Amino acid sequence: MKVTFYFGNLSNVIYQLQAIMTSTSSSSGALFLADNLALDFINSEYGVGDQRHEILTDDESVVNWLTMAGLLPENAEQRTPRGLLAHARKLRECSRAVVNAAMHGGPVDLTVINQVLEAGRSTRMLEWNDELRKFRVAIHQRDSSAASLLGPVAESLVSLVTDNKFEFVRQCEADDCVLLFHDLSKSHRRRWCSMATCGNRMKVAAFRARKQSE
Repeated sequence: MKVTFYFGNLSNVIYQLQAIMTSTSSSSGALFLADNLALDFINSEYGVGDQRHEILTDDESVVNWLTMAGLLPENAEQRTPRGLLAHARKLRECSRAVVNAAMHGGPVDLTVINQVLEAGRSTRMLEWNDELRKFRVAIHQRDSSAASLLGPVAESLVSLVTDNKFEFVRQCEADDCVLLFHDLSKSHRRRWCSMATCGNRMKVAAFRARKQSE
């Protein structure tokens, strides 16, 4: 599906991002276009200034995001740990700082990340699968604590910043967009968070600039 927009200001950019939710995420406003779990988690807050859009607004919204990300089973009874929102926002802030440090070089406080990794560490258990009639290794969460639920996000961040393909992590080149993505294209020439939004409007802006200079 090709989507064409011709809006220019930031409020319309956010509108455009929300307009393509059906193909990139869900009706909650969460964006899943970074090709990486940790970056999508960082992108749960986007926009700048007064136009900032926050996805994680309460404990339940964090559970919804984790469910949409495939980290929790849909329609399963899930006890939401108290304080999940505060833990999630701290992890997101630290994750953003870690990615920024990895992109530009320099130390950063890793306390929050390492605490989540330790507290949310999963356990491996040998189980018998009756259907397949063979053994398998199953991964189980330790408990239903906030750290346990957020552990996979922290694990994804660790994998991202220690992988030799981290160099292909990008920020959208649109001046007023803060979204991050992992450029896994063959040519590694991806420039925009989404071609249907920022890519389109930047090309329209460039076209108009050329016309005005003629």
